[in-house]
Amino acid sequence: MEKMSRVTTALGSNTISGRTMFCHLDAPANAISVCRDATQVVVAGRNIFKIYALEEEQFVEKLNLRVGRKPSLNFSCADVMWHQMEENLLATAATNGAVVTWNLGKPSRNKQDQLFTEHKRTVNKVCFHPTEVYMLLSGSQDGFMKCFDLRKKESVSTFSGQSESVRDVQFSMKDYFTFAASFENGNVQLWDIRRPDRYERMFTAHTGPVFCCDWHPDDRGWLATGGRDKMVKVWDMTTNKAKEIYCVQTIASVARVKWRPERKHHLATCSMMVDHNIYVWDVRRPFIPFATFEEHKDVTTGIVWRHQHDPHFLLSGSKDSTLYQHMFKDATRPVDKANPEGLCFGLFGDLAFAAKESLINSDANRKPYPGGDRRYPIFFFKKADPTEQFTHVSSVLNVFGTDLESNRMDWFVRTAQLYLLSGKPFAELCDHNAKVARELKRPRVSTTWTMLRIMFSDPANLTAPGLNHSHSKLGNLPLMNSFSMKDMGTGMGAEGRLERSKGELRQDNMHLEPGNLHINNNNEENEETEGSEGQAEYMFGDAELDDDDLYSMEHDNQMEEQEYILPPEAFPLRHEIIDNPSAPEHLQQDKADSPHVSGNEAEVMCLTPIESFSLISISQPLFSPHLPASFFCPIVREMLSYYAEQGDVQMAVSVLIVLGDRIRKEIDDLTQEHWYMSYIDLLQRFELWNVSNEVIKLSTCSAITCLNQTSTTLHINCSSCKRAMSNKGWICNKCHQCASVCAVCHHVVKGLFVWCQGCSHGGHLEHIMNWLKISAHCPAGCGHLWFSFSV
Repeated sequence: MEKMSRVTTALGSNTISGRTMFCHLDAPANAISVCRDATQVVVAGRNIFKIYALEEEQFVEKLNLRVGRKPSLNFSCADVMWHQMEENLLATAATNGAVVTWNLGKPSRNKQDQLFTEHKRTVNKVCFHPTEVYMLLSGSQDGFMKCFDLRKKESVSTFSGQSESVRDVQFSMKDYFTFAASFENGNVQLWDIRRPDRYERMFTAHTGPVFCCDWHPDDRGWLATGGRDKMVKVWDMTTNKAKEIYCVQTIASVARVKWRPERKHHLATCSMMVDHNIYVWDVRRPFIPFATFEEHKDVTTGIVWRHQHDPHFLLSGSKDSTLYQHMFKDATRPVDKANPEGLCFGLFGDLAFAAKESLINSDANRKPYPGGDRRYPIFFFKKADPTEQFTHVSSVLNVFGTDLESNRMDWFVRTAQLYLLSGKPFAELCDHNAKVARELKRPRVSTTWTMLRIMFSDPANLTAPGLNHSHSKLGNLPLMNSFSMKDMGTGMGAEGRLERSKGELRQDNMHLEPGNLHINNNNEENEETEGSEGQAEYMFGDAELDDDDLYSMEHDNQMEEQEYILPPEAFPLRHEIIDNPSAPEHLQQDKADSPHVSGNEAEVMCLTPIESFSLISISQPLFSPHLPASFFCPIVREMLSYYAEQGDVQMAVSVLIVLGDRIRKEIDDLTQEHWYMSYIDLLQRFELWNVSNEVIKLSTCSAITCLNQTSTTLHINCSSCKRAMSNKGWICNKCHQCASVCAVCHHVVKGLFVWCQGCSHGGHLEHIMNWLKISAHCPAGCGHLWFSFSV
């Protein structure tokens, strides 16, 4: 490594110096351990078992412990431990269930000393007693922990954790007889090596497997644990009940945790997957790492501080087949790159904004809110400590309150509960959902549902009340998209043909008294250019037609019609026409100015109801008024995108389900999946589990439908022997006892059985509910604190 600084640390008579450096290994490492004087490190893995010397400039290979032509599985190591009292003593945990000790003082090439094969499955962890030379502890996948006296050929004590797997075991640094064990069911147990029959204390530390634990080197009561729930927790074990005093949220499962020497609140962690970095945390500031080492290119499998009294050097091994020595001065400080501004919404809509104090004070143009300033400045100040090099921080937090009523989400809950997404015809679903939206005072959503019904329903079944208002005014009126005067003439029926034969077809103005309807028709003689196309002009009187009654009327003059000579009067006059005040003046002026129209033709004719005919009522549509559903798909797609962008993903998903195949192919699968996941997340946040399940069932996205099929398996342990039950019944095949015995009444439960996933005890639902009213501990007397239940 280039341009790395060198550090020299005086530890009594020993002096540690070096820099950040690395070496390539022959195979990926599973674990590392350092000797007592911090001059050598052992690296163990499935295909590697070597000792390296820690020199000032580099790693130097000293010894390869994998000897022989065909190394056995005893060399395949899951963990390794170098004794801190005896410099020649090593212990390894083999993947075949063996616990092996190694004596480096042997003159032969094979340094294997003793072999213990009492475990039936892989040994996950080995740990030497910090002060007792011959005491070795192991934890295995078979759920047992064994204590070995290296002067004997077999274990002296066996501890049953009554769980599926033991992931870590650690002797206490300050209490001679105590050790801690972590398990895959989320529990942590404290044992006294003098009492192998029962643990001293047990508590649930994490919601998933607990992969690691570590006792604080200075404070005898602090125990750090890390698990699959991406959390590192610090527990105070000096009280009667384990108390969580610190919690650090990481970004991946925690595989290893090690307290930093000489720094009370610092600990190092590495991940089991995804994240390759090593983080050093100050547990008092859990939201951002104190330091980060980013050298590894694959998952870090082992970390150890070089010396128990030196906080400046950290050793690590990785699956990328490298061994690193990290110097603390070369670590990255994430706080130096952190964004100084923060923004967050509260549960009730309040907005919190944090920024540098200098930025807030420099904003002199701020105007106070009407009714008083609603900002609440809160100052955070962190004193500089020479032993911890956190950046000096000073910030101001402003909280902006909001009106609770304006941000309530009651409409979302009510809509989700009242909407119908299946089980009825499409038109009824749309009408029902439109009614729900209208009652919740959401007119836009209600109108959208109504328009969807009009667009995609069968015209024969289109019975909306709003579409029948034209029939009351104009009789049976078919909806037309367009018609021409030429087609009108040919489709007028017998009356039209009779008038045409008489030469009386051409009429410039007609007045229909029942509807007080005026229609002004300008033919080709009134147009500016002979034979050009022009839009017909229609003038409606006091009773105008609605848009639903007449969509559009077009006048087509592409083909010239035969000219007729129109007599001065179409019908015999009943009385003398003196004046017609109902005719607009500009129409009379236009007719008078026309060179092809006589003065008599410019007069408006009045038709009685008996002599007149309805132009629209006898007209026939030239084509079907119903448009195919595919015509509206682009519009509906844009509408769904609009609702989703506005944050109303509920509307987008509901329409997507109700329309089904009509619109599904128009929207890509990734977009649909995003909408579904967002809506389901909102439903679950509001605890609308039934609605969420219905949405998942009605979805056609494979990624959504599988949500109901994951995490549906429950692993059941026998309440008597704590072994996993493999058969389908409630009789344990190991102890042959009934596992469904009520812990309260001690009778076999027939029917609904409630049990705790931590201790496997349970009973009748009513009995357990009554018990929890008076106590939170297991009624079987195991001491377990009940948190989670299954039915």
